[in-house]
Amino acid sequence: MFSRSLVVVHFWAPWAPQCAQMNEVMAALAKEHTQVTFVKLEAEAVPEVSEKYGISSVPTFLFFKNSQQVDRLDGAHAPELSKKVQRHAASSSAPAGTSDSAKGDLNARLKKLINAAPCMLFMKGSPKEPRCGFSKQMVEILNKHGVSFSSFDIFSDEEVRQGLKTYSNWPTYPQLYVAGELIGGLDIVKELEASGELATVCPKAQKLEDRLKNLINKAPVMLFMKGSKQMARCGFSRQIIEIMNNTGVDYETFDILEDEEVRQGLKTYSNWPTYPQLYVKGELVGGLDIVKELKESGELLPVLKGEN
Repeated sequence: MFSRSLVVVHFWAPWAPQCAQMNEVMAALAKEHTQVTFVKLEAEAVPEVSEKYGISSVPTFLFFKNSQQVDRLDGAHAPELSKKVQRHAASSSAPAGTSDSAKGDLNARLKKLINAAPCMLFMKGSPKEPRCGFSKQMVEILNKHGVSFSSFDIFSDEEVRQGLKTYSNWPTYPQLYVAGELIGGLDIVKELEASGELATVCPKAQKLEDRLKNLINKAPVMLFMKGSKQMARCGFSRQIIEIMNNTGVDYETFDILEDEEVRQGLKTYSNWPTYPQLYVKGELVGGLDIVKELKESGELLPVLKGEN
């Protein structure tokens, strides 16, 4: 099976509605990319395979070329799946003469990743689950000094893992970048810590309360929900999205499943224990029941427009 140029394997479960949605996305991609092989594997039916590839949630997509895993996508992110399939399919079918172009594309992607946050850590695993001792030590040091950082799991993308070594001329991981510039690996960060320079080099983490205030005021109408506008991940969030879309009012969303600190902190900050939560001009309106009541009484539109 893996002799074909690109194979995309979807680890799924029949009880997860998001998997059914991603199966539809995969079927559409299969029509568009006829040279790519798409495979569905029921994760719980093949526990040995799932364990081998570290499948801890569904849906998860693995990408293989020439029997080697080259990429991975966790979660129901249709646009990202489409992007990854397109990129890997293009590189699989590209003639030899396009290698310079492909290298340029990879460098542009690496530059974008390095600048994705003021402080970026490329590590093995995630800050919550480091997958090597050096990455674990790096996370502990950054957290101890209250450094605000985002991370990228190099195990999730073999192209980035290999390409960044050349791009940065630094052969090992973890790698820490500030403002798009390489600081170094664990030894350098330890030296900066010992000399007291780490605090001046790395940006401090924002206090949670300040962060929540900024998020709530990010747009005139902000909805904190499970999932996104495109793919709600609970029934209450889906219902509120339908109501909001019918009003025609512009609004932004924040997926609380992507950030546990915000998910727990906002409950205390707003004194509202459940999600979704709707805010207008920085003020809490309420959850689904309140929004339904406002809709029934005809007050929802004036509230969303800040007239009430």
